[in-house]
Amino acid sequence: MLAGAFVAQVVGALLPDTLLLAVATAIGLATDAALHRWQRRTVTLMAKAHADVTVRQLLRDLLLVVGLLRIEQQSQESVFLPVVIGLLVLYALHFTVQAVSVKVRRSRTLPFVTRNIDASALRLSSAPPSLLTRRAGHRLLAFGAPATLGLLVTAVVDDGIPAAAGVAVSVALMAAGLVSLVLRLLPSRRPVSEQEALAWLDTWLAEYRPTVGMYFSGGTTSAYQANMWLEPLAALDGRPVIVLRERFMVQKIAATDIPVICLPKVATLMRLEHSTLRMMIHPANSGKTSQILRVPTIKHAFVNHGESDKLSSCNPYAKAYDEVWVAGPAARERYALADVGVDDRDVVEVGRPQLDPVLPYAGPPTGTHTTVLYAPTWEGWDGNPGNTSVVLAGENIVRALLADPAVRLLYKPHPMTGSVDPRAGAANERIQAMIREANRRRSATAAAVSSAELERRTAELERATSSAFRAAADDVERMLAQAEPDSGQAAEVARATDAWDAAYWGSFDEAEHQIITAARPGIFSCFNQADVLVSDVSSVVSDWLAGEKPYAVANTSGMTEEEFRAAFTTVRAATILDPSAEGVPGLLAAVRDPALDTLAKDRAELKLHLLGPSDPPSVSRLRDAAKALEQKTLLRGAGRPEATAPGIPTQRDHTAAADAADTADAAPSPT
Repeated sequence: MLAGAFVAQVVGALLPDTLLLAVATAIGLATDAALHRWQRRTVTLMAKAHADVTVRQLLRDLLLVVGLLRIEQQSQESVFLPVVIGLLVLYALHFTVQAVSVKVRRSRTLPFVTRNIDASALRLSSAPPSLLTRRAGHRLLAFGAPATLGLLVTAVVDDGIPAAAGVAVSVALMAAGLVSLVLRLLPSRRPVSEQEALAWLDTWLAEYRPTVGMYFSGGTTSAYQANMWLEPLAALDGRPVIVLRERFMVQKIAATDIPVICLPKVATLMRLEHSTLRMMIHPANSGKTSQILRVPTIKHAFVNHGESDKLSSCNPYAKAYDEVWVAGPAARERYALADVGVDDRDVVEVGRPQLDPVLPYAGPPTGTHTTVLYAPTWEGWDGNPGNTSVVLAGENIVRALLADPAVRLLYKPHPMTGSVDPRAGAANERIQAMIREANRRRSATAAAVSSAELERRTAELERATSSAFRAAADDVERMLAQAEPDSGQAAEVARATDAWDAAYWGSFDEAEHQIITAARPGIFSCFNQADVLVSDVSSVVSDWLAGEKPYAVANTSGMTEEEFRAAFTTVRAATILDPSAEGVPGLLAAVRDPALDTLAKDRAELKLHLLGPSDPPSVSRLRDAAKALEQKTLLRGAGRPEATAPGIPTQRDHTAAADAADTADAAPSPT
């Protein structure tokens, strides 16, 4: 449509045809606006082809001028000379605004980003409108609209005044935008310099005196790995801090009272060496982890974001940390069997403090429905068919569950399902379609809790867990808005979350199947609703065992059941489902009748093996491990001699000794 509009505009300008020229120009403007609103990728591709919005708007305006000059009644070029000059000034101002906007953005880019910290001393301020700084295409379309409109009116009414007036308005708008940006560059209007900001950071670290921290780096979908450790980190003794590396991650960390600092550059990160920070936990490995491991004044513990029987749970990179904190004996054995270089003396069992909200097994279901949670994992990076059951078994499992009229299904796929293997994404879509169709066939009664209550609780939770920002807000404005949090924010978030969970589950009929793809409700909330779990070999299974409820694991690996049980510790107390899912009826029967549940004792034993003892509580064990590791940091170097030991030569002495030895070898023997 855009190409056709330009062709029609060329034809209208050359004939000349006033109506065609006007209609084609209007269609071109509308199409350009629609592209920027709904087809951002197309706009990007056109820019790569050097046909960006500036070129398109310039061509559009020049064609209007050509059309006007071709109209017989408007043949005097001198009449339109001011208009052409005005257009040139408009585009010159546009390019100037763009250049100044880059300068403004750079002046507002601090070497770090903070949250839950009062950083007002950095002269933080609200960001300029995004139309001036980050949306050049929108700016040109918006500020250039009066000029284009004036040219169109002139073409229709045969009068040059509208064109001149429109161009004048556009020039005035662009000039006002330029003045606004230039004022932002005044010393009193911009944040402090990089050197001043780093000095402030050093002062804050010296005043806050952090002792324990969490280091995290990852992609846009990985924040959950850090979020699951927020409460355990807050429970540790001392003054905690969260250290991030990607600026976007600051807003993806869930609501917390803990100070957050993002240090994108390695040079800035190294300033932690001179802080009071003594130990850090690491929920995930990343390419940037090695950078913080260089700091010799900090001890590091790898805590992982979940434990399973997958190879990723005994990654060789774990030996780079001072200690590896695991849930129970099973993980210790996993590292020993993997033989990846992790010394058993560096493995510390701390349990899983995140599992405190999981309710214990209370017997078979007492209601009219058996709630089944099907939570398959994703396909992984290696394409192993045993990673996820979605592709080979998912539809069969769901079909078998839906065939039982007394089953209520909760389907919660991994958020990355289909990100690597399109077949997994397609199967996931078909499974959701099956569940929606099953709900249509069921007659549902009114929900116990109205949707209005859920909306109220949702708004309450949103207020507690998020900050509202303008669309134009940048990191500096967010730092200003997210200063020190109110005391007790974490407790308020916990209360609001519990209230939201109750409203969410109460807003559905007890027989209605659920497809859960949003971040809320969380997996542990789903655990407490379900009577039985169906999953894959993943950390979900280990966490589920905290409640000792029945569970099943899908075997799509191609192994026999005996080989499967021998290969994966977490499935030893599970019902094993093959890709046909023929074992689903037997699984449901065992859930409903304890006499048929032959794996109850095995689940209790496996829970102890995977998660460790319940006494002392996991939070206490985690706290003790943190204290011990911090003490190792304080003791590091204690008793180390200040001077070089006499038996250890320096490089110069070593070289001199070698030269002396060579001379002695070359000398004749005294005998």
